[in-house]
Amino acid sequence: MPYVAVKGGEHAIRNAEALLKARRRGDINVPELSLEQIKQQMQLAVNRVMAEGSLYDPDLAALAIKQSWGDLVEAAFLLRAYRTTLPRLYYSQPLNTSTMVIQRRISAIFKDAPGGQKLGPTFDYIHRLLDFKLAAEDNTFSAPASNKSDPQETTLRVANTLAQEGLVMSPGTVGNGVRTNDEQSGIESITHSTEPSDITRQSLTTPTNRDARLQNLTRGDEGFLLSMAYSTQRGYGKNHPFAGEVRMGGVEVVICPEELGFEISIADIVVTEVQMVNQFKGSKEIPPQFTQGYGLTFGYNERKAMAMALVDRALQSKDLGEPLDGPAQDEEFVLYHSDNIEAQGFVQHLKLPHYIDFQAELNLVRKLRSDYEQTQKRANLPVPNKNDTASSLEEAATA
Repeated sequence: MPYVAVKGGEHAIRNAEALLKARRRGDINVPELSLEQIKQQMQLAVNRVMAEGSLYDPDLAALAIKQSWGDLVEAAFLLRAYRTTLPRLYYSQPLNTSTMVIQRRISAIFKDAPGGQKLGPTFDYIHRLLDFKLAAEDNTFSAPASNKSDPQETTLRVANTLAQEGLVMSPGTVGNGVRTNDEQSGIESITHSTEPSDITRQSLTTPTNRDARLQNLTRGDEGFLLSMAYSTQRGYGKNHPFAGEVRMGGVEVVICPEELGFEISIADIVVTEVQMVNQFKGSKEIPPQFTQGYGLTFGYNERKAMAMALVDRALQSKDLGEPLDGPAQDEEFVLYHSDNIEAQGFVQHLKLPHYIDFQAELNLVRKLRSDYEQTQKRANLPVPNKNDTASSLEEAATA
């Protein structure tokens, strides 16, 4: 799209940048916000920026939040732009979330989930009332003492409960209530691609496969995904979900360098994983069962992971032969509009100079209006007066 050169703009741009830095710093009599403070006291914001910026680094995410004046979309943009400058040395092995060091774990479908439930830090059970004590300085809060139950005892109790209902726990899945024996529980089995897609190296095209969709969703805008997920619950997608499992904790990142020939652990990261189950009445090819939606994000990002799981299930409608009657089921619509970095670029570029484009369209409107007036006169019909908006636009463009 062509732009005209704006003379004298460089000095104004430098001044705008200097003003931004001054406003971002705020009153110099107030202590400056440190990166460590952002990391420790704004962890949920840091987690969102890491997820949407597609880079797990709390230090860089905190820096991006500070630099962006608290604009989390701009911070994700900064982080993703920085990530593109980094070399790709290795691909990690798939995360083994069954070995997660659990900080929070709940299930809405199993009262006694294998390994037990752990509420962890959550807003779920508090009153949404302003806590004015936080307005005071130097607040200190101590974490409660741990009261761990015996996981082996809980697992045996759950196994007996499932057996009474005709369900069987799969071996090696202690700590995950959804991964029961698929055939007997009526929950679909999930197959994984041996060669996963990489949307950071290959441009996304539709239709695509599920792993590419999940990659796109995991770094999609939280607000957009939340709206899409909500739309499925209101009937635009026929989702009737149950939270099979919501868990948050630490997992190992493992790589297998060719030069070594064996796996090594390079980091421990915090992730949030969600498995939703949805009733599916079946089709000619597929028997009735519970289908699954899946979400996984960096950090403690529960709302995003739940929304992602609902949208993931909605996007499976085509494969399941369900009617596509909701926007959340439209793969092209969801995937191409969930990326807030792409979206904000297209929207905010409208602020840049479009003088030539507008002048061209204004000339076209003038010609169309003249033709319209001539047609009205020939038909002996009244010619409407120009409205104030059109007149002011023409005067401004002429000036």
